[in-house]
Amino acid sequence: MDDLKIQIKSPVKAQNAGLLISRGGAMHPTRVIDSHELIFVIQGELDMWEADQTLHIEPGQTLHLWPGRQHGSTKPMPPDLKFYWIHFEMEGINRRTHPSASETLGPPVVLPQVAQLAQPEALERLFRIFLNAQETGTLRPLSANMLTTLMLLEVAQQSCGSADTSGLNVVATWAHSYIRMNFDRPITASKVAEALGYNVDYLGRVYRQTYHCTLIEAIQRRRIDKACEYLLNSNLTISQIATKCGFNDPDYFRRIFKRHMQISPNDYRGENSRLHVMTQYQDWLVPSTFRKMW
Repeated sequence: MDDLKIQIKSPVKAQNAGLLISRGGAMHPTRVIDSHELIFVIQGELDMWEADQTLHIEPGQTLHLWPGRQHGSTKPMPPDLKFYWIHFEMEGINRRTHPSASETLGPPVVLPQVAQLAQPEALERLFRIFLNAQETGTLRPLSANMLTTLMLLEVAQQSCGSADTSGLNVVATWAHSYIRMNFDRPITASKVAEALGYNVDYLGRVYRQTYHCTLIEAIQRRRIDKACEYLLNSNLTISQIATKCGFNDPDYFRRIFKRHMQISPNDYRGENSRLHVMTQYQDWLVPSTFRKMW
């Protein structure tokens, strides 16, 4: 895989973005585009290829696609797939060229082609701000470019020092999967460790080394991620959402939600009610979709 090296001096120019909700069965057509693309999967799994490599993206992961390279799907998209996408340009590196040393300031920021995010809610919030402004017609070029730069830096920052494929990472992955499947139950760090057969201190240390957060923080983040889905895609009350996400006390849920999202659940639901959502894949792929915004 090829990482994208971002020089802070290199201007990022945003094009447009969207949220794709798959109906199932559609295939991404084989194509070559002239812009970079960042894809952020929040639900389901995305299987693609670019040039001579295959790419499998899971929830909480991002994918960077290069301009000038052919890419497409390796299998039909599942009906539960949901991901954000944004197209952007970078002066001097749109086709794998890089600015000369005299044109740069300091070492580059590295954006992995596939990145696992420890705090995906931070990137999702940036996408929602961008899409809400795009949909309401209040998005200005400078703001769009700055938001896109923040998205790239968020991915790069969260990917720094990511763990390798050692045995410790396997243990952490088991814990991560257990939390994703059991977040709505009354689980704690001790219960996760007991279920997997490990000492809680050992498991907590390994998990933090891999995902850069504690087991308790991971449980809360998973619950908040699911709560965001319910807030946007259902008419459930705050109390009902709290219960479905493993919170016994709605007020405690509100406090944890605001701590993670810097906004209350009610305000989050209202702020994100006008997102630019693509539900038909062909709509996302028509040539006019890739027009420049300015």
